[in-house]
Amino acid sequence: MPNYRRNFVAGGCYFFTVNLLERRRTLLTEHIDLLRNSVRRVRRLYPFHIDAWVVLPDHMHCIWTLPPDTDDFPMRWRLIKLLFSKGLPRTERLSATRQRRAERGIWQRRYWEHTIVTERDYAQHIDYIHVNPLKHGYVQRVCDWPHSTFHRYVADGILLPDWCSDIDDLPTVSE
Repeated sequence: MPNYRRNFVAGGCYFFTVNLLERRRTLLTEHIDLLRNSVRRVRRLYPFHIDAWVVLPDHMHCIWTLPPDTDDFPMRWRLIKLLFSKGLPRTERLSATRQRRAERGIWQRRYWEHTIVTERDYAQHIDYIHVNPLKHGYVQRVCDWPHSTFHRYVADGILLPDWCSDIDDLPTVSE
């Protein structure tokens, strides 16, 4: 089994990509209220700041900043995934391994995590998050995707509603 190494920084700022196990499913947007409620419940018990977030049908990207006294993002993800999964009917196919471990077949076990350490890195990842629905062809304009903190950035006067309207200027980051 691979030895995955995570970078743990108390009060750290992290970019995440979290995927459904079956990438053709659309559970995240079909059950967006369940996902939002799962995140809210976890944040009440184990606070973190949501810097940016986008939820697509089969995956999501986000940036969190943890409180100064903790570096435990894995527990937060474990609980979010658990609460979301428990709220869904048991209709997914299960591999023999998942059956043996009594696991649901909703989420990929692993997720991508990147520690953000510079302002430039932070800004690039926020742009990447907000442009992702456009990149995947879900919308023609970033402002048309409802499940994104892009709308908060517009309301706060940080971005304009027509931000990134030219598809040739899509922001990118290396994952």
